[in-house]
Amino acid sequence: MAEGSSQILERAHSEFKKHNFRDAEELYSTFISSCLQSRGCEASDLATAYNNRGQIKYLRVDFCDAMEDCASAIQTDSRFETPFYNRGLIRYRLGFFDDAKVDFQRALKLNPDFEDAKVSLKQTILDQQHKTNRGY
Repeated sequence: MAEGSSQILERAHSEFKKHNFRDAEELYSTFISSCLQSRGCEASDLATAYNNRGQIKYLRVDFCDAMEDCASAIQTDSRFETPFYNRGLIRYRLGFFDDAKVDFQRALKLNPDFEDAKVSLKQTILDQQHKTNRGY
């Protein structure tokens, strides 16, 4: 990966950690575009950039675009459990409990110690049962 791309990614991570989401999103987008043009990036870096940009969109309640970024992260690195978890959260929030369960289960298959995924899977199952019991 070119030095410039590496620096962009580091700056994006730094802004993300500081909750400067507008700047982080712009930097992640720049990094992603650079990667797609050069094809010289590590899959794990590109997947992380997609995932983190998706998290920013999730926080903005832009669920459709957030799911697209999660899907791109998964397509880029199918062994990265976090985008499965994040997509599961979106699907849960939208009431797509079966799809959310699949994503949480996939995250747990990749990382059995992923506590947030365990909690979210249990909550999804409970909420789905409550929905069924109410006749929805």
